[in-house]
Amino acid sequence: MLNARYRDLILYKTLADLRAEAARTYIGFLWWVLDPLIFMAIFYVVFGLLLRRSTPDFVPFLLIGLVSWRWFQNTITHSATSILGGRSLMQQVYVPKIIFPLVVILTDLVKFGLVLMLLLIYLWLAGFSVGWTYLALPALLTTQFLLILGLTLLVAAVVPFVPDLKYLAEHALQILFYFSGIFFSGASIPENYQPYFYLNPMASIIEAYRDILIYQKWPHWLALALIAVLSMMISFLAYRWIKKNDHLYPKLARR
Repeated sequence: MLNARYRDLILYKTLADLRAEAARTYIGFLWWVLDPLIFMAIFYVVFGLLLRRSTPDFVPFLLIGLVSWRWFQNTITHSATSILGGRSLMQQVYVPKIIFPLVVILTDLVKFGLVLMLLLIYLWLAGFSVGWTYLALPALLTTQFLLILGLTLLVAAVVPFVPDLKYLAEHALQILFYFSGIFFSGASIPENYQPYFYLNPMASIIEAYRDILIYQKWPHWLALALIAVLSMMISFLAYRWIKKNDHLYPKLARR
């Protein structure tokens, strides 16, 4: 595992990347909030007003799905070229290559935290009170974090060897976006197709967020446990891959 010196480097680089990203725009950190708000507003107009979805409490229903999905999608997308993106640092000094996707994960985690707080405030103002089921929220957030960690490390590990995988991952995420239950509930799917729908781990995670935050129901613990265990296995295998090929990444970065 990483020693204290490299952990400090991860934190330092995460803060530096956050400051640099904020400095690239006139409104700085505010853009981290406006960007997902604009994104969500577009889909609300299309699906909530123009198509008139009949799902009860459609606005919070939609916002919860989009917020949780954006965390998932953005982190994986941003991490695809994270190792190759660290070529300048790799050529100056040795650093474990796993540092680069970990920085991306922490950077997007910070931005997600801000948006999640705004979402919770909106839900409270809209009349969705805090219930006992909020006790399950840390476990759900941890489960999604583990899923993101596993897939992020996997994509970051393989893309330097197979660059086209970056575009394949983007298309796969675009497909999953429409099959994760963001605009509809799993219960609205014909029963014989539901097992296939829930093979997508984000479908179970988004449903769990809605159960906790809207319906004050406990999430499906078995589904979350399976996702967490599978995610940890993927994380371990991706970590081993990155560690095994640590010496090859600088050579790939020079291509």
